[in-house]
Amino acid sequence: MPADDSFGRLDDDDYPAYTMGRAAEMLGTTQGFLRAIGDAHLITPLRSEGGHRRYSRYQLRIAARARELVDQGTPIEAACRIIILEDQLEEAQRINAEHRRTASQHTAGI
Repeated sequence: MPADDSFGRLDDDDYPAYTMGRAAEMLGTTQGFLRAIGDAHLITPLRSEGGHRRYSRYQLRIAARARELVDQGTPIEAACRIIILEDQLEEAQRINAEHRRTASQHTAGI
């Protein structure tokens, strides 16, 4: 891969750039916490060719939200479910807004 292509990945929120150890360090948590939220299906890290977990910036933001809830006393399974439901709600709201835009365009004769 040319060097200029690899630099483009630095801005990609979905690129699995962080090892489990580095991700845990960045979040101020343990590797066990990352495994637990993976077991709860909140995030699914990609695996390197050697089988090591790799996390993206997007996944780290989700993990940080889970840690925030757990730090407030929410059980980890409940925290993961809350985040999944928040994500589903956000997606439903996005879809509804798109439907409203489409409907208003049809009503306006566009």
